[in-house]
Amino acid sequence: MVDYKEIASYIIILAIVLIAAQHLNVVVSGSMEPVFYRGDIVVIEKADFLGLHEFDRKSVEKGDIVVYDAKWFNQPVIHRIIDIKEINGTTMYEIKGDNNNRSDPYYVTSDQIESRVLKWGDKPIVIPWIGNISLWLRGL
Repeated sequence: MVDYKEIASYIIILAIVLIAAQHLNVVVSGSMEPVFYRGDIVVIEKADFLGLHEFDRKSVEKGDIVVYDAKWFNQPVIHRIIDIKEINGTTMYEIKGDNNNRSDPYYVTSDQIESRVLKWGDKPIVIPWIGNISLWLRGL
């Protein structure tokens, strides 16, 4: 006999896991050390997740750590906003990895910001080392 309640509970659990996985980002470099390290996982909120806006891209502030679509790199980059400027009527963000000597090569617009790292108090929410499994599987 088919237990529809059990099947429904498995579907709900699977949906929760899939949604939660979309809110985790594996760190692939040491550019943000010592805040987090390569292989750590950070918890993020998305600017656009299935049509839901978990935060307003234009609400990011100096000091926020964001994931953005870098025009100079083939993957999203996770770095900190260090300055905000108005250039020709457009808000532009200067972004830098905490462990880097200089800012990223180009200013970033709010449209490029995909996610923001969630904080507990003033500390980003980090799950240490677990992301190394993903890096190993992806050959990174």
